[in-house]
Amino acid sequence: MLSYFWATYLYQPLFNALIWIYLNIAERNMGWAVVWLTIFLRIILLPLTIISERDAAKQKDVEAQAIQAAKAFKNDLVAQKEEIRKIMKKHHVSPWAKVVVLGFQVLVFLLLYQVFIRGITGERIIKLLYPWIDFPGKINVDFYGFNIGNYHDTFWAGIVAIYLFFSIYLGEFSSRGKKDQSRITFLFLFPLFTFIVLWFLPMVKSLFILTTMIFSDIISIIRRMIFPEKKAEAPAKTAAKK
Repeated sequence: MLSYFWATYLYQPLFNALIWIYLNIAERNMGWAVVWLTIFLRIILLPLTIISERDAAKQKDVEAQAIQAAKAFKNDLVAQKEEIRKIMKKHHVSPWAKVVVLGFQVLVFLLLYQVFIRGITGERIIKLLYPWIDFPGKINVDFYGFNIGNYHDTFWAGIVAIYLFFSIYLGEFSSRGKKDQSRITFLFLFPLFTFIVLWFLPMVKSLFILTTMIFSDIISIIRRMIFPEKKAEAPAKTAAKK
């Protein structure tokens, strides 16, 4: 039952969408077809992405206020916990939107992996295509000299790792005053781990991840321009008296 649902309602629709984009938008280039598919899926998820971005901004404000409260009530642990609890309640942040977006991206990641691990051959395409989708013939998997189905691609896995490194540094690391050891370790090890994982996967996965990250960063930049982050509120005056 589960395999039937996966094949009929998830794998086959995505496969047909990919072939349609390949024929009608990507000018018979499967690499660009994957890029466009990723963009279209992220546009569909845009309302949830906006909610997630809004919550991310609120979360930073909550963290800043919690740190201020902890300093203000440093001699009264009970009052400190109560103040932090009030701050968390006031700025309630629900993670469901981010969870849905991430979950959907993981699902597409797995489906695309299945598409390329099985191969895109004429016989398989005929079995999976809907009647209204034209047969594409031999699939062009060349993307600027790189075969998107190849494994152990150092170049694109390296591009993703480098982009991720600077994304973490500019988005999280550089904004923090204190550069503790855990953040420094994360800054270097997470991109390295990502590179190793992508190196073992088809090159198309690097293309998918890179497109997703660029799209997310563009949305974050637009959100910061329209809704700049507010400075954290100062702790209540009663805090000073405590």
